[in-house]
Parts: sequence; structure tokens; C-alpha cells
Amino acid sequence: MNAAKLTAAHRSLPFGTKVLVTNKRNGKSVIVRINDRGPFIRGRVIDVSKAAAQNIGMVSSGTAQVCYQIVADTQKVAGKGVKVDG
Repeated sequence: MNAAKLTAAHRSLPFGTKVLVTNKRNGKSVIVRINDRGPFIRGRVIDVSKAAAQNIGMVSSGTAQVCYQIVADTQKVAGKGVKVDG
């Protein structure tokens, strides 16, 4: 995972899926692209890059309770003949 890009790791979402991640504590959100597998620590569902963590204000804490929502699944979108910027 490239720490300088807005990316994330998720166990099962397809690579390229865009996900809106919102920090529950402060309401800040960021859109990330899934490009890795993980996290491999029990109880965690998504692992965001450092750049994404900075955007939602969770760098100092290292972890945060977040909500996430799929914004675009590139496999479904590409199947409809729509070009998706990566």
C-alpha cells in the first residue's frame, strides 16, 4: 500500500473499488481505492493509507471507529461500458 495515496486494504472487496470512509468521532470523510488485502488484526475491517488517515484525522490515534460505504465497484461499472478513472 502506498502511504502517500488515498488507498486502503480490505479482506474481500474487489481491487479498484472506491469506498467512502467516515471517522465516526469527527465526521470527516475520504474516498479511498481498495488496492491491497488486509487488515489481518481481529476486529478491524479496513486499513487506510497514511494520506487517507490524515484526511480523516486519525493519524495520531492510529485507529478509529469508522463507517464505510462503497461508492463505485469498478467491476460492475466496467461491465456497463463506462470508463472509470483509476
